[in-house]
Amino acid sequence: MTDRAIEIIADRDRPGAFILRIDGTDQSYVDLDDPLRLEFDYVQRIVDVIDAHGVPGSPLRFVHVGGAGMSVPRYVASTRPTSAQIVLEPNECVTALVREQLPLPRHSGIKVRPVDGRTGIAAMRPDFADIIVLDAFDGARIPADLVTTEFFEQTSNVLTDGGLLLLNLADRAPFAYARRVIAGVCAHFPNVMISAEPATLKGRRFGNLLVVGSRGPIPWESLARRAASSPLPYRVVPYREVVDRFAGQLPFTDSDTEQSPPPPGGAAFFS
Repeated sequence: MTDRAIEIIADRDRPGAFILRIDGTDQSYVDLDDPLRLEFDYVQRIVDVIDAHGVPGSPLRFVHVGGAGMSVPRYVASTRPTSAQIVLEPNECVTALVREQLPLPRHSGIKVRPVDGRTGIAAMRPDFADIIVLDAFDGARIPADLVTTEFFEQTSNVLTDGGLLLLNLADRAPFAYARRVIAGVCAHFPNVMISAEPATLKGRRFGNLLVVGSRGPIPWESLARRAASSPLPYRVVPYREVVDRFAGQLPFTDSDTEQSPPPPGGAAFFS
């Protein structure tokens, strides 16, 4: 992975804030002075779910599949101090550069393991994590081995009974790719929720869909209220609508999986 083009670009409008760009795609926004500042709308949706889980401010056990600039782990370290966090980031060059130029706060509880998601999750004991955040990209596309029904079975085993899987997808209507991924999530989690920008759900643009899966209840009503008042409003799709609209496909398996579709315009779409 030493041949990847890795850049850390200063935000000219905000001192102390930076964008991590890999192979032309913006992967993370990091504000060293304010870890609660989240510029990417889908990242705000991820932390909205995290904030709504359990007792606000209480520590939880996290696994992050995909690290990059570690925006979400930094947020968790600030809002849920003493949480145990493991980041699975196979690109050691990215991690080294982030540690050098975007250092993690002291006593953050964030531990980075230089392994891919499949390897890292397979090595974890059952009931290890309260929340797994799966936000991993190879350039502008999601790796094929992280969206199969076999992998979702592994994540289900690693999560506690009421734990959450948070999965960031990228697709466009009619969501041929996302439907197969969501079918795999539904096969192992009896409760599933989706959130996305209205324009993405209506098929007007390629964009991110956040999928939340759990064996326990998901507070989708409170998340829907939070979505409506967000600075970047989005829509929450509860379980029954997920099944009706998105889950009517065969899930990806390890033998027939594929990467997410390339965004229109290539790697710079997310930049």
